[in-house]
Amino acid sequence: MTEQGRTWGGRFASGMDNLTEDYTAGADRDLWPFDIAGSIVHATMLGRQGIIPVDAANQIVAGLEDVRGAFERGEIAWKPELEDIHTHIEVALRERIGAAAGMLHTARSRNDQVALMNRMLVRGLCDDARSALGNLIGVLCDLAERHASDPMPGYTHLQRAQPVTLGHHLLAYGEMLWRDRERFADCRRRLNVLPLGSGALAASPYPLDREFVSGELGFDGVTRNSLDAVSDRDFIAEFLAACSLTQVHFSRLAEEIIVWSTAEFGFLRLPDGFATGSSMMPQKKNADVAELARGRTGRLLGELIGILTTLKGLPLSYNRDLQEDKLAVKNAADVVLPTVAIFAAMLPALEFNLPRMREAAGGGFSLATDVADYLVLKGMPFREAHGVVGGLVQEAEARNCELADLPIDVYRAASALFEEDVLAVSVDSALAARDIPGGPAPQRVLQASRELRALL
Repeated sequence: MTEQGRTWGGRFASGMDNLTEDYTAGADRDLWPFDIAGSIVHATMLGRQGIIPVDAANQIVAGLEDVRGAFERGEIAWKPELEDIHTHIEVALRERIGAAAGMLHTARSRNDQVALMNRMLVRGLCDDARSALGNLIGVLCDLAERHASDPMPGYTHLQRAQPVTLGHHLLAYGEMLWRDRERFADCRRRLNVLPLGSGALAASPYPLDREFVSGELGFDGVTRNSLDAVSDRDFIAEFLAACSLTQVHFSRLAEEIIVWSTAEFGFLRLPDGFATGSSMMPQKKNADVAELARGRTGRLLGELIGILTTLKGLPLSYNRDLQEDKLAVKNAADVVLPTVAIFAAMLPALEFNLPRMREAAGGGFSLATDVADYLVLKGMPFREAHGVVGGLVQEAEARNCELADLPIDVYRAASALFEEDVLAVSVDSALAARDIPGGPAPQRVLQASRELRALL
């Protein structure tokens, strides 16, 4: 294509170097549905407002519908010399309706056209992410209800701390993913204003009906500042931040799946469908799905840092640096959405070793706090009780046993407040005692799951 044949070529006398053509090529070839949808409404508005003849507007709309069909059938080949998806659509339209195609770009710049397409892209991805996360939260609620009464050790510093239940533990990830889902909703709400009509940077002298276009395209309103509208990529950064934090949460869950599946923990067995083996060691079953989810988190963090770094150095308004935004968005979505899908399939297939988890829940002196609480309920200040039970832990360590295995006379020597019933402190009593909102008592786990499910 000659420079005069490009959408901007009138100013240029000589051709573009092939290296420049390759280097400046965009990554928007699969975004044609958004550009065509925006163009159809824009052309309709131009006709309604008398900015172009109604017959020409109708001709453009019919031509764009034909172009859309050609894209759907895979009939439009990508031509690098056409630079971007906008030019491909305009050329295809011109081939179908002739000179009237040139009216479509009236009162529109590629700057506000790109801004529109970006917002429609990210809006759809936010909806996809929220839907997928909602499904996964439902899976976690199912598992939490199934395992509401199954004890496991809770950890701090990766050391056994106090008993919880498997259901309570899984619901912690449900809460994280709920917040992630809400972040995508927040991002969608802020981005859902129409930039079209902002022109290159200084709006348009034509009597545009931006509110009509906004309503037809599903936006909640129109942008208030044309400079900001064409240069704003905050919503890209917000989307990448939401993706990054979501993937960080998956990375945390992945780490636990990896650790729990080791012989050292023995809390779960990996299903064959979500594991791989070793080419050398026949006994191996590797948590590769979880490891890849953990590893791909770095890619998302990189995309977020990349767009923030790009934005920090840009003066108003549009700069070509912003072309990189779409690739960052697609790269992030290509990590997060498949991760949500595979975890929704993998989690119900995990085979939990419930007896092993129950055994571990009562080990490592994890009931020490409950023994201290026993003394507090009999009137001893907690700090004093903490010291008394700390001494009992030392005694149990010396005897190589758990607190429950100490004789009652050892308890009574430590404090006259101890009676025979202290030996009844157990994993189940510890869980039952924590019967408050947010606690791990089985009925509270069921309640929390129902409440979380209701939010969906």
